[in-house]
Amino acid sequence: MRAVFIQGAEEHPAAFCYQVNGSCPRTVHTLGIQLVIYLACAAGMLIIVLGNLFVAFAVSYFKALHTPTNFLLLSLALADMFLGLLVLPLSTIRSVESCWFFGDFLCRLHTYLDTLFCLTSIFHLCFISIDRHCAICDPLLYPSKFTVRVALRYILAGWGVPATYTSFFLYTDMVETRLSQWLEETPCVGTCQLLLNKFWGWLNFPLFFVPCLIMISLYVKIFVVATRQAQQITTLSNSLAGAAKHERKAAKTLGIAVGIYLLCWLPFTIDTMVNSLLHFITPPLVFDIFIWFAYFNSACNPIIYVFSYRSFRKALKLTLSQKVFSPQTRTVDLYQE
Repeated sequence: MRAVFIQGAEEHPAAFCYQVNGSCPRTVHTLGIQLVIYLACAAGMLIIVLGNLFVAFAVSYFKALHTPTNFLLLSLALADMFLGLLVLPLSTIRSVESCWFFGDFLCRLHTYLDTLFCLTSIFHLCFISIDRHCAICDPLLYPSKFTVRVALRYILAGWGVPATYTSFFLYTDMVETRLSQWLEETPCVGTCQLLLNKFWGWLNFPLFFVPCLIMISLYVKIFVVATRQAQQITTLSNSLAGAAKHERKAAKTLGIAVGIYLLCWLPFTIDTMVNSLLHFITPPLVFDIFIWFAYFNSACNPIIYVFSYRSFRKALKLTLSQKVFSPQTRTVDLYQE
């Protein structure tokens, strides 16, 4: 198998990726534009890695954050952090240079990790929606229904299903052999677009759309229940009123997360499907923007939770201070006013 060219190039490419017959055309940017793109991508990677590293550290270090919901956030943060560490550096070079210089093995591995981490992130967002739905719509039974063991099962499914699915399509010849008869493109050397990428959008669409549909439907129900609770809050005791207020804030946070997820992923998902039907008419620059817009969702998740929850804000202050090295810090009550 060799990497083939499927995405279109500029109308008047300035050069080719390799000085061989059948090389893909290459769009050459000026040094200034290259520097700006590299700096922007590096800043994005830094935000993704550091933000998710903090969430992973906070949940692991502070005992007050050892809850089923936060364990889901920890696993989500790891998926987003690995995306920034292992996938985005090569994606940055590919976007700037408009060529793939790292060979077929790394091309397939890069595609595998890219799909794995993105799908894992999406699955975890869906599972967090299910968790919040149980907490708000069935609060009395929630502690017994959503335990640490249940959270670990969700985490295992969130990693296992994307890993198995992606391995089947990228590391077995059966799918690629059956799809090859439908392709008419002439392969060219110098880009990391695998043969089955013509159908990749349609193959992945259910795995993006179904969690999206679940999150939207659950959030609508959560919003209705939270609104009803707000109307009844005056009849509750102080402790119950505080719990209801906390859950409404969790519902608002979830709504923000779902909204940003849709904003980041829908353009790329829709374009990938439509593009395959219209023989890849999307300009490379626009396609790269859609890809990086989807990547941007991994930077938003830690920002949403850090700014939404007092416990994470307090954990951030302690992490950035010398108190983090104190033995008592690990057991501090992060929920205390």
